[in-house]
Amino acid sequence: MAVTIQDTEALSPLIFLALSLNGFAGICLTFTSLTLPNMFGNLRSTFMALMIGSYASSAITFPGIKLIYEAGVPFMVIMFTWSGLACLIFLNCVLNWPSEHFPAPEEVDYTKKIKLAELALTHKVTGDRFYRHVTAVGQRLSQEPRSLDRGTNAFLAPADGRGASQSQPEKAVPFRQSLCSPVFLWSLLTMSLTQLRVIFYMAAMNKMLEFLVTRGQQQQTHELQQKVAETVGFYSSVFGAMQLLCLATCPLIGYIMDWRIKDCVDAPARAAAHSKARGRSATEPARPRYCKMQKVSNAISAFTLTNLLLVGFGVTCLIDSLPLQLVTFVLHTMVRGFFHSACGSLYAAVFPSSHFGTLTGLQSLVSAVFALLQQPLFMAMVGPLRGEPFWVNLGLLVCSLLGFLLPAYLFCYRARLQRELVEPSPGIPTALCAPKVAA
Repeated sequence: MAVTIQDTEALSPLIFLALSLNGFAGICLTFTSLTLPNMFGNLRSTFMALMIGSYASSAITFPGIKLIYEAGVPFMVIMFTWSGLACLIFLNCVLNWPSEHFPAPEEVDYTKKIKLAELALTHKVTGDRFYRHVTAVGQRLSQEPRSLDRGTNAFLAPADGRGASQSQPEKAVPFRQSLCSPVFLWSLLTMSLTQLRVIFYMAAMNKMLEFLVTRGQQQQTHELQQKVAETVGFYSSVFGAMQLLCLATCPLIGYIMDWRIKDCVDAPARAAAHSKARGRSATEPARPRYCKMQKVSNAISAFTLTNLLLVGFGVTCLIDSLPLQLVTFVLHTMVRGFFHSACGSLYAAVFPSSHFGTLTGLQSLVSAVFALLQQPLFMAMVGPLRGEPFWVNLGLLVCSLLGFLLPAYLFCYRARLQRELVEPSPGIPTALCAPKVAA
């Protein structure tokens, strides 16, 4: 961008290259940083939403650059300074970024050291507790035989057997199964329509505001043109400043995705231990919250709220009122941060962690390709419709209603998941599915 300003007529093709590099680097930085929320355990979705909100609110820097440019600072100096500040990313990677992978909360395998002599239990252990203890020790002995070479007093065993029992089935899930799953396909439809709706408004906002001022008049006086320029400039500045709302509102959708996750158990086998930790009696019927079911329930709430805000945004776009567009700006900013955060949290909850990056990148690619439809929609608005955005906004509003199909399917998916967790599967011991009460 800095080099292009030296000779704009000859070097203007470099602008396309600069914008491509900027978009590619931005999406890579975003996806790479999405592993950081794994450090925060049950608050992963909240911090993921906070990071996505920070990326979305970064657009606030451009009004600041505009003010600096209007103050008389050369554009070339601004761009070279911006490039220098971008080098801080390399410094951050070298000095601040850990070299080890951040495991997801469900991948963490907490271990404890026990002595081999303790395997000969001196107290009575019966029922499920004995079964889980023997199963955990047997699995670790079969998977890590080399630990016996470290000595008789240095054997590592999982605290609850989760590391051996759950990580293997997750790794065994083929990527094709995740790719063709209805959850991912419905999310592609929802994200593509939402992306088109959000990006089209950002591209056509000035024309929409101009139509609200001129009421479609073709013959414009000098006073009307000056009023259009002042009104559009004012509302555009307000829209740019409102991008900070992404940082303020995105943690809300993350909090919804993390609702009551800390009170959940990982599987029915741990329901008895969970009830005992909560102080319940052995004869009291326990109704534990299973982690995956709770995450799906939270995703239903998150996508329902996001789609309601999207529909409200589409309705305010149809109303011919300039002051009401301030409400439209707020809804647009909230939706822009909400649907990315909700989708990322949904993928982390439903799919294996090894598929998260590929599915997120593929969803972003499909949404970006689908968003290219904004160009023919914009040409139709400024051409045959003579600048009137009503019919385009009405069509996009109707298409936005399809976004409710994803939470509707998640509702059915949760019911099926509940049946699978409650009913014992063939070949699985009953002790793993429902706790028994010792006589």
